[in-house]
Amino acid sequence: MTILTQHRDSRSNPDSLTRDALTVLQPGFTGTTAPDWLLRRLGEGLASVGLFGRNIASPEQLAALTARLRAERDDVLVAIDEEGGDVTRLEVRTGSSFPGNLALGTVDDTALTRAVAHELGRRLAACGVNLNWAPSGDVNSDPDNPVIGVRSFGADPALVARHTAAYVEGLQAAGVAACTKHFPGHGDTAVDSHHDLPRIDADLATLHARELVPFRAAVAAGTKAVMSAHILLPALDPALPATLSPLALHGLLRAPVTAGGLGFEGLIVTDGMEMRAIAGTYGIERGSVMAIAAGADAICVGGGLADEDTVLRLRDALVAAVRAGELPEERLADAAERVRALASWTSSAARPDPSASDPDVGLVAARRALRITRSGAGYEPPAGPVYVAAFTPVANIAVGDETPWGVGAELARLLPGTLTEAYGPESAGAEAVLAAAGERRIVVVVRDVHRHPWMARALGTLLAARPDTVVVEMGLNEAPPSGALHIATHGAARVCGIAAAEAIAGVGE
Repeated sequence: MTILTQHRDSRSNPDSLTRDALTVLQPGFTGTTAPDWLLRRLGEGLASVGLFGRNIASPEQLAALTARLRAERDDVLVAIDEEGGDVTRLEVRTGSSFPGNLALGTVDDTALTRAVAHELGRRLAACGVNLNWAPSGDVNSDPDNPVIGVRSFGADPALVARHTAAYVEGLQAAGVAACTKHFPGHGDTAVDSHHDLPRIDADLATLHARELVPFRAAVAAGTKAVMSAHILLPALDPALPATLSPLALHGLLRAPVTAGGLGFEGLIVTDGMEMRAIAGTYGIERGSVMAIAAGADAICVGGGLADEDTVLRLRDALVAAVRAGELPEERLADAAERVRALASWTSSAARPDPSASDPDVGLVAARRALRITRSGAGYEPPAGPVYVAAFTPVANIAVGDETPWGVGAELARLLPGTLTEAYGPESAGAEAVLAAAGERRIVVVVRDVHRHPWMARALGTLLAARPDTVVVEMGLNEAPPSGALHIATHGAARVCGIAAAEAIAGVGE
């Protein structure tokens, strides 16, 4: 769909300019009820709201919250960062009922990926959410990537492409718009853009053969939105990160396929503008103006900045930029119209039949994603309670540290009396684990052990002392399997922990 707009003189119609400036914002807020300022701004033109874990207490509460938003504006876009797996907002306090992308890519059954995305979309739609900032279409080509990792379907572009497309199809069949991220690809970096500006030194040929393959598949599958990444690719634009780059957004994502582009005509959403990669260099006001000018249509802000002052600052910055001639009014109007077009689609999208739900599909997928390695003469499940040592790294900001993970809770249910203790870089000594465990079988839970030397050292010493130790890797499975039983879950969702605990306890054998 091509968006056509007419020139509008802001001096003769200032309200339309102000409304358009509000329309392109996707702000967050604090609390589990909509604040008065947010409802008031919806009446003035704000068209989108972003939800985070802090806004959600239960499905019932979330449904009431979204209903209140729609009472003010019936076509409001209610967005959420719900990837399933490690990144969950809907189940932030319990862990996700769905495995993440790496688990689905490991199974490599696109029908399963489509079914998982559809069930997740069905649950979001039932709560009144109609835009999901997912899936991640990043190719995780750097195993030391600190922010993508298990959020990617894998390291093979073709595999990532087919599962990204399947995810988009499943989610949108449930009436929830997909937002494929992080364009043009955040997988080949060892820097987290929440903290700094990553630089990817791939040439254009590599970019087209690797990073862009899943995004082309997502566009072909009809993804309604694409999220830009705060990454610098000098081969594409030596000066500006993709979110602020006309060469990346207009010249590549929007450009026709016949001209070497992706031909995308849907909504371009920025990643969070408060992230240091943008805010630390440009500031959110200037960054937002630059992003809209470059071709973005919606400004995501609110992961950390979630108040009325932020909304008004960004609104006023956009209005001032138009009046100063720094931002063409037609570009702002076009962006606002694309937001309204997506809102129109979500308002008319068919909703799935509630009786057609598949509540167990996430656990089924998590079980299928397990990769189990046994060593020695064979593995005998423990007859009694075990001791779980959870080697816990610092969580990245996208995942957060609120969401529980591991196998301890489920093992305590299957093997009553099981104890769990968390160990970090300062406390993960093998001697402490051995003393606490006593005669119990030890289960060590790790996450990306290949990226954390302290974790690898403690695990090696522990295995030398207790070769019967069980090892559960809940991150990237890059290190060689170790222990009497090694289980790779390919993610730390709640269902991944359940599946691993079943394998440890011998359930179903």
